[in-house]
Amino acid sequence: MAPPSAAGSTRAGARPHGDAAAPGAVVVCRGVTKRFGPVTAVRDLDLDVRPGELLALLGPSGCGKTTTLRCLAGFERPEAGTIDLAGARVAGPGVFVPPERRRVGVVFQDYALFPHLTVEANVGYGVADRGRRAARVAEMLGLVGLADKARRRPHELSGGEQQRVAIARALAPDPAIVLLDEPFSNLDAALRGRVRAEVRDILRAAGATAVFVTHDQEEALSLADRVAVMHAGELLQVGTPAELYGSPARRFVAEFVGDADLVPGESDGVRVVTALGTAPVAGDAPRGAVDVVVRPESVRLRLDGSGIGTVERITYYGHDQVIDVALGGGGRVRSRVGPGAAFHVGDRVAVQVVGDVVVFPAAGTDAPRR
Repeated sequence: MAPPSAAGSTRAGARPHGDAAAPGAVVVCRGVTKRFGPVTAVRDLDLDVRPGELLALLGPSGCGKTTTLRCLAGFERPEAGTIDLAGARVAGPGVFVPPERRRVGVVFQDYALFPHLTVEANVGYGVADRGRRAARVAEMLGLVGLADKARRRPHELSGGEQQRVAIARALAPDPAIVLLDEPFSNLDAALRGRVRAEVRDILRAAGATAVFVTHDQEEALSLADRVAVMHAGELLQVGTPAELYGSPARRFVAEFVGDADLVPGESDGVRVVTALGTAPVAGDAPRGAVDVVVRPESVRLRLDGSGIGTVERITYYGHDQVIDVALGGGGRVRSRVGPGAAFHVGDRVAVQVVGDVVVFPAAGTDAPRR
């Protein structure tokens, strides 16, 4: 693994409030907090969204990601902090700009298309300038590949086509940012991969700046330029997919973003000794008792009658397979191997970890690595 980069390992909320935003940032949030009664849904959130980027808010249910999106859209008013959009303050002490005045396009989870209107009428609904409405609608339908469906109504379209109409409608008024709430959750698994690629290509072609909410790590990693990981109302880390996967700054990020097993070890700050052998550590590492992040693709197995592991389960995916291995002492690791590897349940195996590893203090807390 590569050592943590500054962008990948810094806690998102670590900047003091009032620090300069990323140059030309479309969205700047500082210290944003939103409560619902005694529950703090979003706590002290700092976040920048850059021009033309696709940023994912990723986290489990109840982590605050949808509330963050709703604060950006103007559907919720924060109790504290500020939000600037396209250089203008839209939320803060004494300031609250309503949604219709924020130049924000929203794609709702259920698309929220008007069932009685045609596709072209849905797309043109938010374009205030009647003189350019027809041209803008034609442009957007061409962009999403639905020019031949302009006169149809939503119920005559597939789920993927309805989603493209919703995106065209969000883009038509030329918003500063497009917000998408769990945009693929209503699609069946067979459609999801194809539609993801279509949506990414549409947003890229439009030059749009976009934020989308998801609980699906694969969705976030495959679509977003950067991913903001949230947990229990806090923004834990923001980085590229590669930074989050290879250099997680928090234990939760390591376990939530991609597959990972934690193995106990003893670190001297340079190398760590575990039941799986000795491995170099990535970046600045704590000393003493640690938990080692072990990714399945870094685990090598070899048939060995005196090995420390026993194959417990084999999950076959076609292009590869994941082998669950029980270790002496009660630990477990997974290994991702090719489709033709000759292992069977019950085999004794030698286990080796290849490459640098990320380690966290073994105290059981989720404090930042540094």
